Amino acid sequence: MTRLSIAACLGEDFLAQALHREHRHIPGALDVAGIMTWDDLNHILGSHRLEPPRMRLSRDGETLLVGGYTTPVATRRHTVWHRLHPAELHTRLKEGASLALDSVDELHPPIARLVEAIERELRTRVQANLYASWTSTEGFGVHWDDHDTIVVQLDGAKRWRIYGTTRPFPLYRDLEDPGEAPTAPVADLVLWPGDVLYVPRGVWHAVAADQGTRSQHVTYVGSHCTRTACAARASVTPQSFGAGPAHSSLRWRLPRTAPVRPWT
Repeated sequence: MTRLSIAACLGEDFLAQALHREHRHIPGALDVAGIMTWDDLNHILGSHRLEPPRMRLSRDGETLLVGGYTTPVATRRHTVWHRLHPAELHTRLKEGASLALDSVDELHPPIARLVEAIERELRTRVQANLYASWTSTEGFGVHWDDHDTIVVQLDGAKRWRIYGTTRPFPLYRDLEDPGEAPTAPVADLVLWPGDVLYVPRGVWHAVAADQGTRSQHVTYVGSHCTRTACAARASVTPQSFGAGPAHSSLRWRLPRTAPVRPWT
């Protein structure tokens, strides 16, 4: 893998011009050979107890029921966990489900090293989630995330349609609904191995492996928990979560998991 870091690939002006503001696509930014192979993924699935929601399947914007690809197992301590059923898992994937695996950096050292590098450069906690698709069916539909994301395409190809925002800097639990997604994308991109894509929180997007090949990518999720964010908590009022420009500026400084509750 190249020594060039993901943060460096995003450009010297990334923090000042793009972070939390606009998506950024860098084709061929990294040499991803050896970071995560399909054999690595098979080994992780076969050697770890990965229960939903950490490992889950989605299709057409819906999370599949865990009973469709796992078998319940009772332990000696009278608890039940869900063991992956290989045949049923393969069937769901052939039917168009996408596989998501959270915190894959805790299971695979090469990805953990990239996480540590991003944390050092962006000064925030980062978690890596893996996504794999075998068909052109969209796993998650048009949606937005409550966190900033850096995407690295590892194998195959994935189409990303970026639609922009309807509520800047939304929170995990917010007081206002972002409304309907825009109908026309502002960008239509295809990611190939080594491509890097940054997507700010709140930006609507849709993803599909519709290029005639399976796809595997990893997303590096930033928590945006900074000193400024922690200091901003002290000035939060119920009006802070409104729709105006001043309110958006304050939400930008808040962690995505900032508490939203009535004040008395």
